[in-house]
Amino acid sequence: MKPYEQLIEHAREIATIQSIGSILGWDQETMMPDGGVAMRGHQLSYLAKTAHEKSIRPCIGQWLDACGTDSQLTADPQSVSATNLRELRHNYDRATRLPTQLVEELAKVTSTARHAWAEARKNKSFEQFKPHLEKIVTLLREKARCLTMPEHDEPWDALADGFERGLLARDVVAVFDPLRESLVDLLGRVRQAPQPEDRFNTVDVPGDQQLAFVRFVAERLGFDFSRGRLDLSTHPFCGGIPGVDVRMTTRHAANMMGDCLGSTMHETGHGLYNQGLPEQTLLEPAGSHAGLSIHESQSRLWENMIGRSRAFWTWAEPELKRIVPGRFDELTAQDFYVASNRVEPSLIRVEADELTYNLHIMIRFDLERAMLKGDLSVADLPGAWNERYRSDLGLKVPDDAVGCMQDIHWSMGSMGYFPTYTYGNLLAAQFFEKACRDIPDLSEQVATGLFTPLLSWLRANIHVHGARYRAAELCQRVTDQPLSAEPLLRHLESRLAPVYGL
Repeated sequence: MKPYEQLIEHAREIATIQSIGSILGWDQETMMPDGGVAMRGHQLSYLAKTAHEKSIRPCIGQWLDACGTDSQLTADPQSVSATNLRELRHNYDRATRLPTQLVEELAKVTSTARHAWAEARKNKSFEQFKPHLEKIVTLLREKARCLTMPEHDEPWDALADGFERGLLARDVVAVFDPLRESLVDLLGRVRQAPQPEDRFNTVDVPGDQQLAFVRFVAERLGFDFSRGRLDLSTHPFCGGIPGVDVRMTTRHAANMMGDCLGSTMHETGHGLYNQGLPEQTLLEPAGSHAGLSIHESQSRLWENMIGRSRAFWTWAEPELKRIVPGRFDELTAQDFYVASNRVEPSLIRVEADELTYNLHIMIRFDLERAMLKGDLSVADLPGAWNERYRSDLGLKVPDDAVGCMQDIHWSMGSMGYFPTYTYGNLLAAQFFEKACRDIPDLSEQVATGLFTPLLSWLRANIHVHGARYRAAELCQRVTDQPLSAEPLLRHLESRLAPVYGL
């Protein structure tokens, strides 16, 4: 075979190993019995080690060098071959800087830590989880040391590059600081206005009825259940194998129907993106996503731009009453719309309203940077967390389960991830503004339960490209504008004005 063919065959083999790990990770969070924790850690560690060893073979570098002399492969920088080579070079350069022992140990430690986190969260005991997080932070510091490049100012930068190419803490700060100021100003105006009533999330709804409704919504949005699943987990997520076997999870609580719906629509956005990636490049780098910021833009667009809209509730109100009979008879579409857009600072990120959500992200960004730099010890994390929630959101944290242990990310070793949520919000608003211009009657379509035109627009403008463009380039290509916070701020103003009389 030619070097390029050898390279792609090898890349597909590595991707297959990683896909097996993804399914095992899904099983661990959904169905695996507690007694399987140790063996699952061994399995995931083995897969991570095997994939890493295959990722650093010298033949990859030789193939890449040989491909570099073939100008036909890169003549078009957005072609499948050029995208594959660009991504494989980046992945190879990162992988060869990581010792196999470190990769294996991190996989083993995080597998055990995820189970320990779930148990500690149930017991509201950070002390129970602390030794696991201390190991993770130590290993991540070592990983960052291995991956640090000249452009990196701090350990966080090296880790973030694994989630969003080229994302630097200093650039995040430059986005977050003015955004925080605008959000706090809007929050102050909202707090001075009369507070609307939430009649949606005070109604007890059995879990099976909640799941029946949210599954119906996911399918109506376009999620293909012949190529995916929806199950329960402690923390909602979307994983599996893009294109062919997408695994989503959600959660429910008796009087929090809105949380179950929002979580499911969020993960459905991820799922729709995964199912829309180009099938012809399945298991190739070119067929992967364009970075986590773009991935989050898809989840936030469906969850917020659609799921909290008046048009959505015009359609969803009778459907909810049909699937969950007798519990919401006195509520109108307006009641559901208002409840979906109430602003009330809360302790839980995934339950946060659109306005305060990004403040949760900013707190996590600051704290994980501090832990990685050694400015904040793991032992002092609960106190630092509680103080930030008091100063930033005016809330007292009653226990660690709703405090610093509420998110699964750190137990998975995912430091450098959180800002992609806010970047996703910014991108979602900017993409949605453009979609509304291109589909002038989009709101009317949503009000009748017609979501196909929007999904088709996303497929054609975002999903089909896979990893061809990075986030900034894709944003410019789709919207003809660089990424900006203005669309999100316009969206929040227009969404909250009728609810709060601003």
